[in-house]
Amino acid sequence: MAGWRPALAAAAVALLLAGCTSGPGDESDAKGEPGRTPAASPSPSTTPVSGPYTLAEDRAPKTRAEAVTFVRDLDVRPDSFGSGFRVREPFESDPAQWAVLGQDCPWRREALPDTVLAGLTRACELPEQDGKGPVYVSVTVTVHRDVVSARRDMAGALESAMRCPEQRLNATDRVRGLYSQVDAYGDARSAISEDDLTESGEWLADGGKARPFDWYKFRVGPVTVAATARHGAGRSEDEDSAITSDMAKGVALVAADIDRQGRSGETGGTGGTAGTGATAEPAAEPTGEPTATEGAGQ
Repeated sequence: MAGWRPALAAAAVALLLAGCTSGPGDESDAKGEPGRTPAASPSPSTTPVSGPYTLAEDRAPKTRAEAVTFVRDLDVRPDSFGSGFRVREPFESDPAQWAVLGQDCPWRREALPDTVLAGLTRACELPEQDGKGPVYVSVTVTVHRDVVSARRDMAGALESAMRCPEQRLNATDRVRGLYSQVDAYGDARSAISEDDLTESGEWLADGGKARPFDWYKFRVGPVTVAATARHGAGRSEDEDSAITSDMAKGVALVAADIDRQGRSGETGGTGGTAGTGATAEPAAEPTGEPTATEGAGQ
């Protein structure tokens, strides 16, 4: 089993720092307008948030239509995960499906259960450049019917990681040596959410050399957010650590946007990717939930 990589320790610090960005109660809107270049990510303030981001059940979506609108309106942008990232096509998965880890540890897509209203994955990539392989980042937001269902999903995610330390993402990709750590708010690490699960391991594609694999999953009220990063070859340990930390900061921005939408009561808007031209077509590849977009972390 792979050890706890230094990059994940650095990412834990990034999550703590990210909790100092525009926190609960901050009504500022960092979204760009349609057709315009997205605004820069909010910069950290000097005042930490007083508690984790959350979404009250009475402010959460109640129907599947509301939940689909909610997840599509979240501001998930490639530049949130570091300089040079761009939308990967197809950008969005089918919000009427989610990933299930089978008993023999392959990921596959299935229709949503009754306890889930919507689940949407968005895929980004840092293209290959200067002899360094591409980096693939995906973020999955799942709206559950209630907080209890979201808590059960978090518990199931931890059980799945323990049950399947090696997982098949698609026909060519797999992850192995998965190491998991779970924290609740106040347990020493998570500053942005009410439950938090972090996992690291190795990603192997087409029989190539093993590369770092990172996975975060956290809960904000009845909403869970999962993010994965598959690191391309040719990077130093410091560069891999920076990618992991940048992803953690981007994930924290998603948590902040969930909190903001809940506090403002927004149910519609411009959508979460101003100027990207993203569509709502189901994802066939880049690695989707039975593939590697959401694999190891619905």
